[in-house]
Amino acid sequence: MPTLTDQTGYDVNVPDEVQRIVSLVPSQSELLWDLGLAGKLAGITKFCIHPEEMFRTIPRVGGTKTLKLDAIRSLRPDLVLANKEENERMQIEELRESCPVWTSDISDLGDSLEMIREVGMMTKTMDAAYDLMGKIGDAFSVIGPLPLGKKRRAAYVIWNDPIMLAAPGSFIDDMMTRCGFINVCPTGQGRYPSVTTEGLRALRPELILLSSEPFPFKEKHLPEWQERFPEIKSVLVDGELFSWYGSRLLHSPEYFKGLRAMLLQE
Repeated sequence: MPTLTDQTGYDVNVPDEVQRIVSLVPSQSELLWDLGLAGKLAGITKFCIHPEEMFRTIPRVGGTKTLKLDAIRSLRPDLVLANKEENERMQIEELRESCPVWTSDISDLGDSLEMIREVGMMTKTMDAAYDLMGKIGDAFSVIGPLPLGKKRRAAYVIWNDPIMLAAPGSFIDDMMTRCGFINVCPTGQGRYPSVTTEGLRALRPELILLSSEPFPFKEKHLPEWQERFPEIKSVLVDGELFSWYGSRLLHSPEYFKGLRAMLLQE
């Protein structure tokens, strides 16, 4: 049983042949499915909604931050995949006492590609993992950077009340940069700081990006935000394509190209 170090620096004893996997993160659940590991998935969270067949057929073990630890243990996993940001530290530490838990820590595209590689290594799906990494890398290389004069100052809003932003250092910030936005959120206040209405206005964004997750911003919210910030354009964006760091990254670059083309025409 080899000992592997996860992305948080924790040593994990992973079986030579992983047979039963519980995934505690939507991005990584979808990745496992796309690597051809559907038959080894023993449990997922209630937020692991893609693909639909996985959501319908695999047992659920609670939410990402409200895990049902007894349910996880009852599935007898020989590998649990977690994430430092999306799961609660105390729950993961308790789970480690009875299960091998490998935890990712994702801040940028490079981290996500390394996570895919390590998951492929642990699950003996290296060919599929390398193929996926290559396709994701190729897709992002095609976008290309925007000239500085065309980049738009943006605030990426993940929560409605209080207003919460994605800050530099977050994975979303890396995706914003690759899409061609300048993130106006200040550093030094954590990855997702809260701001007041006046605080957001003081950051002088040209655009307010209202994410579809974790708060489910929809069309019905746009009039309220446009009234609240009449001098700033509010735009709905697909939160999955800005924040999911598994195989869904294949679709992010094309979405980013379309989004920035639309905004540059306005």
